[in-house]
Amino acid sequence: MTKNYDVIIIGGGPAGLSAAIYAGRAGLNTMVLEYQAPGGKMVKTDEIANYPGINEINGVDLSMKMFEHATESGVEYQYGEVSSIKDEGEYKRVITAGEEYLSKVVIVASGTNEKTLGFKEDDELLGKGISYCAVCDGSFYRNKDVVVIGGGNSALEEAVYLTQFVNKVDLVIRRDVFRGDVIAQKQVLSNPKINIIREHTPSSYIINDDGSFGGVKFQHSPTGEDLEVNSDGLFPYIGAIPATGFLKDLDGVLDDEGYIIVDEDLETAIPGIFGAGDVIQKKLRQVVTATNDGAITAQNAFQYIQEQAFK
Repeated sequence: MTKNYDVIIIGGGPAGLSAAIYAGRAGLNTMVLEYQAPGGKMVKTDEIANYPGINEINGVDLSMKMFEHATESGVEYQYGEVSSIKDEGEYKRVITAGEEYLSKVVIVASGTNEKTLGFKEDDELLGKGISYCAVCDGSFYRNKDVVVIGGGNSALEEAVYLTQFVNKVDLVIRRDVFRGDVIAQKQVLSNPKINIIREHTPSSYIINDDGSFGGVKFQHSPTGEDLEVNSDGLFPYIGAIPATGFLKDLDGVLDDEGYIIVDEDLETAIPGIFGAGDVIQKKLRQVVTATNDGAITAQNAFQYIQEQAFK
């Protein structure tokens, strides 16, 4: 028999868990669906130093605190990957590989996935020289040389993090200036283990004779001159892709890049379906903005359910 809920939240990151806390405290029958560990990208973050009221906290620790707070609010937590959502009017049908659920409201907080460099070896070298999580894999490169690609906060912060293990970090950016904030830039510029390579874009991987990862070939943007950077490991931080494939059949919900289009109430074009966190159109993607979205969507879900009950 298909289980019915007031609210189903897709994603267990800071947006989803905050929504769960507020929905649970509002007395709504709520379930969180997540196919990985609770916390989303927080789990991959060594240090969170800009969350209000907490000077510094490990990402895993903050994730578990949010998870425990949500489950203590009476929220059900299930592991599962959503394949599609169908709008059936009063209820939305949420479909996973093995189950189907009905819910009056769906809050999509599914986050984003890291972009690859787009080379044919991306998948085969994953975990064999290429990683998208310095916190997870940094210690594997102790006393070795690594490359970090990217000029935003994630790239700068992870480059600094890696210096506690590695001999050297070659930090490569495609522009001549960073996109990260001033504090992150200062940390990078003052770290003697970080070598900055500006105005270069990756052109291919260097593959050793035994098929293992050997580094990255770059091209100097202004001149076209080639540069080979030999390395033991690569950490690309070049952006993300919204995890919204399961929404592709719903009209008017996604923009051209796959991000969710929401109004000021964080509701999509389909009544009863909301978006929250990194997965929606927004300028700033941080833990604090995600928790803000979660609180707003849960409160608006409560209002939506109340209004529908009296129609």
